[in-house]
Amino acid sequence: LQDCFSVSNSPIWMDSSTASQCSVLEKAVGGPQHLARLTGSRAYERFTGNQIAKIYSQNPEVYKQTERISLVSSFAASLFLGTYAPIDYSDGSGMNLLQIWDKVWSKSCLDACAPGLEERLGCPVPSHSVLGTISPYYSQLYGFSPDCKIVAFTGDNPASLAGMRLQEGDIAISLGTSDTLFLWIQEPTPALEGHILCNPVDSQTYMALLCFKNGSLMREKIRNECASGSWDEFSKALSSTVAGNNGNLGFYFDVMEITPEAVGFYRFNRDDQQVLGFPKEVEIRALIEGQFMAKRIHAEKLGYKVCK
Repeated sequence: LQDCFSVSNSPIWMDSSTASQCSVLEKAVGGPQHLARLTGSRAYERFTGNQIAKIYSQNPEVYKQTERISLVSSFAASLFLGTYAPIDYSDGSGMNLLQIWDKVWSKSCLDACAPGLEERLGCPVPSHSVLGTISPYYSQLYGFSPDCKIVAFTGDNPASLAGMRLQEGDIAISLGTSDTLFLWIQEPTPALEGHILCNPVDSQTYMALLCFKNGSLMREKIRNECASGSWDEFSKALSSTVAGNNGNLGFYFDVMEITPEAVGFYRFNRDDQQVLGFPKEVEIRALIEGQFMAKRIHAEKLGYKVCK
């Protein structure tokens, strides 16, 4: 397949070289908030629509030679199917191109990115669609049953929501280098921070996704400074303080945060006065409670309702 690609190296999610394309897209649809209401997210540099716009603007001949544009998920499904697999609603929601309410490509977004884009993307489908049977190649070479059905592939975060069997009201939090929060939501309110995607399990509902860059590395930094690098000491210090931390609260952004866009350490005492530091055990609880408070606040902004 090596000679089939019009672009030999595709950008990955960490790419941030499309700021100018993001500005053009947001302006074309009436601003970042309107784009969020339309597609579930404001313009993000890593999103497919803006990456396509960059390729078109810098290499129009390459774009012209391109017959089909796939996501990683739909391309992987294509390999099993033996023909072009469609993009699913859920992964397609992370492109700045899909109208999440109508589940169709947004003409205004497509036109802002590149001409003839709809034909290159194909028609999106529900994430649980059966696309067909497996390619004879796999049956003959690996012994797959010819009746083996191929279901639409989706992205890693939608697949996590489906695999963990989340239901409405549930929240899943991944505590990694970056913290990720995703949840099943019935009536979303797209905002400038976070993402609203079509639900991979139920196409009539949605999932919200939030990413926080200052995750485990921030917790490890405070652990090293306040607990001698020991998680046991960290846990003991956390347990020695009361929930609510006697009104002391902190927000810790060692690197530029995604949600919200901020950097620096911000500590406040019970009188709502900003202070320069806390005792070690207070610092540890301020970090943990501040991180989880932020997750709840931003989830509520996207329409999540906390059940009492």
